[in-house]
Amino acid sequence: MDYNVNICETDIDYENLADGEPAQDFSFNPINEPETSTQNCPEILEMEVFKECTDVQSNRSSYTSDESLDREEISHLQRHGWSAATVKVLASMPSRTAELNKSRRVRYQASSHESPHLSRPVQGASVLAEVEEINTEGFNFCTAENNMDQLVSSLQGLSVSEGTRKLRAMPLSLADKIEIRKVAFSLKTESSFIGRNIPCYTHLSMYISMTWRHCLFSCLPVFSSFKLWHSALKTLSGRYGTGVLSYFLFLRTLLFLNLLLFVITGLFLIIPQAINPPRSSKADFSGIELLTGTGYFSDSLMFYGYYSNGTLHGDQYRMPAAYFFTIGFTLFIICIILVYRLSKSFGKNFQVLKSNENLAVKVFSCWDFKVSKKISVRLQSEKISTQLKEQLSEMIKGEDKKTCMQQLRRLIVHLLAWTACLISIFLGTIGVHYLSEKKLDFKTILKAHNLPKETELLVLSAVVSGINLLLPGFFNLCVWAEKYESPGTRVYVSVFRNLLLKVSVIGVLCYHWLESIPAKRLECWESLVGQELYRLLVMDFIVTVLYTFLGEFLWRVFSQTILQKKRKPVFDIARNVLELIYGQTLTWIGVLFAPLLPGVQLIKLIVLFYMKKRSLILNCQASRKPWRATQMTTLFICILWFPSFLGTVVTIIYTVWTIKPSENCGPFRSLTTMFEGGQMSTRHLEDAHPILKWLSWVYDCLVENPVFLFLASGVFLMVIYFQAQVVDGQRKIISRLEKQIENEGKDKTFLIAKLQDLCK
Repeated sequence: MDYNVNICETDIDYENLADGEPAQDFSFNPINEPETSTQNCPEILEMEVFKECTDVQSNRSSYTSDESLDREEISHLQRHGWSAATVKVLASMPSRTAELNKSRRVRYQASSHESPHLSRPVQGASVLAEVEEINTEGFNFCTAENNMDQLVSSLQGLSVSEGTRKLRAMPLSLADKIEIRKVAFSLKTESSFIGRNIPCYTHLSMYISMTWRHCLFSCLPVFSSFKLWHSALKTLSGRYGTGVLSYFLFLRTLLFLNLLLFVITGLFLIIPQAINPPRSSKADFSGIELLTGTGYFSDSLMFYGYYSNGTLHGDQYRMPAAYFFTIGFTLFIICIILVYRLSKSFGKNFQVLKSNENLAVKVFSCWDFKVSKKISVRLQSEKISTQLKEQLSEMIKGEDKKTCMQQLRRLIVHLLAWTACLISIFLGTIGVHYLSEKKLDFKTILKAHNLPKETELLVLSAVVSGINLLLPGFFNLCVWAEKYESPGTRVYVSVFRNLLLKVSVIGVLCYHWLESIPAKRLECWESLVGQELYRLLVMDFIVTVLYTFLGEFLWRVFSQTILQKKRKPVFDIARNVLELIYGQTLTWIGVLFAPLLPGVQLIKLIVLFYMKKRSLILNCQASRKPWRATQMTTLFICILWFPSFLGTVVTIIYTVWTIKPSENCGPFRSLTTMFEGGQMSTRHLEDAHPILKWLSWVYDCLVENPVFLFLASGVFLMVIYFQAQVVDGQRKIISRLEKQIENEGKDKTFLIAKLQDLCK
């Protein structure tokens, strides 16, 4: 017999309800006496329940003294007119006795802090009523099972919601309930509209609303198919788990960010300048420009030096102002998007974390019965199987207890691994620094081997890409020696070490670009910086392609043929994610010096998706220990926000505010700083159009005044903080609700046992 009994309140909720919500009279609090008077109440109540379930009236006189102890305690229950046996049973339920001591300790503290919205007085009121109804209706139905007409007539006298609630509580099969519901409520719902005087336009609006909803629900599969790579991501999630899926989702996020950046710069910078090209002599295209960015590309829309400092379309479109405000506006929009994604990711992360052990929902309620195709059924089953493995791995995870010598040995291994990783990062950074400053005479080496001039330009980018390729493999070797128990821990450690490497290399390169190159007073140094950024991005893409096709493929062949292992290697999430963040950081820095660089990054990301997907299917397999990457996406967005984006913003602000532009090229030629171009544009706008003087005031307040930058940063940080606090509160509420659901299950078992005793 399945009784829908819902008892989930705690003592604190009843006290809050009694103190703060006098309008409701549904709460009951069987335990509101001090601790000295209720210490032994559970035992006394249990004895009384057993006695009164057999013969309530005959034994009432023998327990007069005991009932006097509980008279005040159950006064709220007795005022509803329930029987003494029912009152005693409810007072001794597991949910009322399990946390008795705990509720006494925190009762007075929590009553002043907790929100009254957490209590559920209506449900608490309906519990006792349902107990009485179940005792009467449940047993009466056993004698009147065949009297279907009487049952239907009794339900027709009630409202649809009330009748449905009672029908759910009855011990009938699902087919009988469906049949009774059709007979009892079909005529009622039809006559409810006929009996009312509803205007015709109301019927028409209801029909239109229902039709519109039906169309929307029918189009949901079509809308989901419009999502980029939706089916491919479902396949990868089912086969390889959420850790690998987080990489491809992150790649898609970067693709959308670069698309937005490319569209904005294309509309306000590239297209206007392409319509009005400056007079220049272009070199012939030989093909090597695709690697070096020089020659034909050096005098094109790709780099900073091609853009003019005059006005376009007569005197309507000033290129310096467009260049300055377009770059600033795009960075501001990306900042807002990243803050929103970060707060949203925090919300999803904390909501998932607390409910990760509810396997019953995953087992019994996650299958989509609309799936009919064989391929879809297989993917759905693989996805559910992978998710169950991930949840089970989180539930049973735990390290074995180790002796003192084992812990000491493990600590020494960790120290040696971290020391080796930090030394390798330091040596790689020093090598990049000396190479960028031309401390080594590569020209002599190139002449000795009769290599072309363009090879010198590719040396720096090739060495940097080689360091980014080799050191992550060394980090993986160190992680293997450390022997972490959890796959997630291995990924987090690898991500942190790779992040140190990328930040160190990019920091040295930024010093080279913004200090060494401008100090040499080279002609159009901005284009030279843009060309180096272009070469780094292209070389990083070439090295990634070579590693994917040669490294992963050859390693799979080696492990299966030479090592005789049936298992394929596991997809390296840390290496691949940090490669994406490294390339995106170069793109954000380079948009000031090469406005077309986001387009190059777009092509790179699209090719990377299909290449990595194919390599993953052919050369890799899921981890031997499944693990759920609940925090992985949040970690990736955090790294993208800081240090990647914030470091880019600091670099661009330093360039715009302090470094003098080139005197013979670019939109800011013959100016002291790039920032002066924005000031001159606002003054020109104010002189030409006095009615737009307020725009100059807005510019002075928002751009030139540093207070706005501090306020904007503070607002963004406050948004992230409040979002984190909100989701933390939601996590606590979810924890309490899960505890209440657990208590409901105990109460149902307890009440059913008592009712079975009564039946006996």
